[in-house]
Amino acid sequence: MAKTDIYQRRDLNVVEGQGLTALDCIGWEDPVGGMGLRVFFKSGTSYDPFDPKPREGCATFSEARTINGGPMFIGQADHPAGHIKMALKNGVLSLPVQQPETDLFEDMNVCMVERNGETIEVIEDWLRYHIAGHGLEAVLMLDREKSNSDRGFERKLKVLVEECGLKRLVHVKSAVPLGAGDLPAASHPYNAPDAPGKDRMDDLPVDPQTAPLADLSLYEWAKWRFLGRARAVMNIDLMDLLAPGAAPFDAVHDSSVGVIQLIGQRIYPWRVRPKKKPTFGDHICRQFDNPRANRRWCIAPARLGSDKVWRFVRIVDAEPQADETMGFLRAMAIRHPDYNAAELVPKTSLIEDEHLLAMAQDVWGHKPVRPPESKMQEPAGKAIEGGRTVIVTCMKNEGPFILEWIAYHRAIGVDDFLVYTNDCNDGTDELLDLLQDRGILQRRDNKFAGSDLKPQHWALDAADKEEVFQNAGWAISMDVDEFINIHVGEGKLDDLYKAVGDANMISLTWRLYGNADVHDYKDEFLINQFTRCAPELCRKPHQAWGFKTLFRNIGIYKKMGVHRPKGLKPDLWDKIKWVNGSGKPMPKKLIRNGWRSTTDSYGYDLVTLNHYAVRSAESFLVKRDRGRVNHVDRDQGLSYWFRMNNNWEENASAQTKLPLLQAEFDRLMADPELRAAHEYSVGKHREKIDELKSTENYANFYKDLTGERMERLSRMHNHFGANVFLAGPDVIPDEVALMDDIPKDFFFTVERAKTTH
Repeated sequence: MAKTDIYQRRDLNVVEGQGLTALDCIGWEDPVGGMGLRVFFKSGTSYDPFDPKPREGCATFSEARTINGGPMFIGQADHPAGHIKMALKNGVLSLPVQQPETDLFEDMNVCMVERNGETIEVIEDWLRYHIAGHGLEAVLMLDREKSNSDRGFERKLKVLVEECGLKRLVHVKSAVPLGAGDLPAASHPYNAPDAPGKDRMDDLPVDPQTAPLADLSLYEWAKWRFLGRARAVMNIDLMDLLAPGAAPFDAVHDSSVGVIQLIGQRIYPWRVRPKKKPTFGDHICRQFDNPRANRRWCIAPARLGSDKVWRFVRIVDAEPQADETMGFLRAMAIRHPDYNAAELVPKTSLIEDEHLLAMAQDVWGHKPVRPPESKMQEPAGKAIEGGRTVIVTCMKNEGPFILEWIAYHRAIGVDDFLVYTNDCNDGTDELLDLLQDRGILQRRDNKFAGSDLKPQHWALDAADKEEVFQNAGWAISMDVDEFINIHVGEGKLDDLYKAVGDANMISLTWRLYGNADVHDYKDEFLINQFTRCAPELCRKPHQAWGFKTLFRNIGIYKKMGVHRPKGLKPDLWDKIKWVNGSGKPMPKKLIRNGWRSTTDSYGYDLVTLNHYAVRSAESFLVKRDRGRVNHVDRDQGLSYWFRMNNNWEENASAQTKLPLLQAEFDRLMADPELRAAHEYSVGKHREKIDELKSTENYANFYKDLTGERMERLSRMHNHFGANVFLAGPDVIPDEVALMDDIPKDFFFTVERAKTTH
């Protein structure tokens, strides 16, 4: 073969007319007479303009198939010709006929690739790698640049293919954009499967010229125009590298149906050096927790025959066996060269892969930037040997409830408390300062004002720097309305730690406790007053079924979070031994983020986190007036009460700790100053309740809270769909809310609506 024949330039025979865009019309002389036809139209083309009835002078079409949204018409003309006419309801569409050029790739190992901005340097690396190690002989390149653009690139490509050992490269362009009409360039992070924060990517710059390929019928088109006589055809991109040792061009001939499934693992650089474009050798990291893959194929056309449709990720009616797979590596920064790794993937999920590192060094001769090696404190082997336990919490006007909460948790084995407060006027600060003077806890001012952080987030950031936190063996962030309810042994933390063996994280699943129809505030233990709660399996509403996490303070994560530690050091992920409240392993998908319980993460056998989110109706008035420590911009109105006031069933298991609680509470109350401070806060709470109830707004609100309708709804949560909890109680008609003898299988829901508070 002459070198001048190796590089061939072609165009799609695009025709635009009558509001239609035909991508190509392929015709060949039929052995039985006439001319066989395949006509391909752009994705999204409607069938409405076409006239299915035979018309004189027009080609006839026996079948139309939609391939990934693009119509393909199968038909015949009476005799071979350079043009055909397609009958439309309002005229005809004249199309030039392109004869197949399958001889160009006859008996070759071919890869069909899409070029979407990749540089000549990337293409050279890609070609030489696959020619030298994987038997690549020819390439059909669909170039997304316009037909008449970048002649300089074409000249460079021609020189490259004539020198690199390739037998053939056919370079195809299109006069019309082939990308999705509603997406930005394929190189934009929005089109990176693992990119974080897509929900915050607004006003995306739509660009059909460079957007991800929408006209996926072009794989079937390629079969008819170029590839039907190839020895083997592989479908991967210029960002993809076959795994070392993979030989799909040969293996496909021994496969069951002539198809090998190619499974692509996405790989990333840790960092690309300044002012450098990413190369394959930079890609030394993979996600430790993402099993999802990109699927492509390698086929033997002669084995399949012409009737099997070639789609983007599969061949219709030609399913390979489960073990007929080979791997490839998808180098993500090649497709997204102008973005750093953190914009393409959560960096907390990336770990260095020794095989990728070896490949970077041995294959590419590259010295990539490697991730830092994280350090962690070497923990004792058993949870029980972890050391002191600290609770970090935030408070605002929680005075009446502090002593019970402190006494309860001291009684079950909590050693230290770090409390952040802001804007208190009910004696909270004074009571906490007295407890601090007695060495029971430490209080700090919450100086979130002036920062960009919410009160709870500011406090947790500050806590990381405190000695009491740094010296703790176990830590948890929790609120004063949450009680750790341990069900093993004597109900103490040591019993829990013994039960979980060598775990270094324990998630405590919320169990939401309602107001048990208690209207009036009383200075009595919460665990005595409120014994009605949600069922153990409580998937709705999603806001009410989360977890908090006790964790060993050993440096696997960078900081404390509201529900669980955050900022995983990804190279330490395999050091995590995280169990749920039943002592069973937590799902791997939650290692990096997530705080809501799921059917495979919840558990209550060893420990529950009792969440008394509403307390009495009167106390809830004060809670609403006070505001929240995290979602400070959200009201705590009737919808919040409806979601969080769950009185489905009775459970008084926390009362097994009453003797422990009472003894510690009495010890604290024996201190005259502590007693006086507690009674002062109780009085201020009572004053605030009376003040609020004297206003028309809060009086009406209290009437709603304590009315028959809301009390009945608090026992009906399991009968409602998720959208009911989003929309709020007003969407529930009275005939539902007030119905008697509710059938067990009764279910009510509404259309999705904006979340109310």
